[in-house]
Amino acid sequence: MDLYDTLEEAIEAAREAFIESAEEDDSEPPAPQQFNLQKYVMLDGDTLWQAEFFAEEGESVECLTLRSGAAAQAIFAGDYDEIEIREEWLDENTLYEWDEDDFQLEPPLDTEEGKTAADEWDDDR
Repeated sequence: MDLYDTLEEAIEAAREAFIESAEEDDSEPPAPQQFNLQKYVMLDGDTLWQAEFFAEEGESVECLTLRSGAAAQAIFAGDYDEIEIREEWLDENTLYEWDEDDFQLEPPLDTEEGKTAADEWDDDR
């Protein structure tokens, strides 16, 4: 699982991985039909992102499907508004680190960052 500090870095890495997987097949990369994204909040309070592109809709490895079809292709081409993507992200889909490589949908309560996130999470409900 590769996580990135910025959404832009995550999208660029996903783009490169998608192209590399097509090159392994010695074929022209197909147009991506699905864009998946996941937001992580680490124990130290850092926010990290992971993104994926897929040639077929309905595929998912580690992230949630965010866009499909022409919208996924636009993100792949770099035609997206990062602020819009961040605003549309549903906080209840964010994964919080509880222990190394252990992520859950609720923040841990035994850290200051976790308590703050839990309070914000409860306020949103």
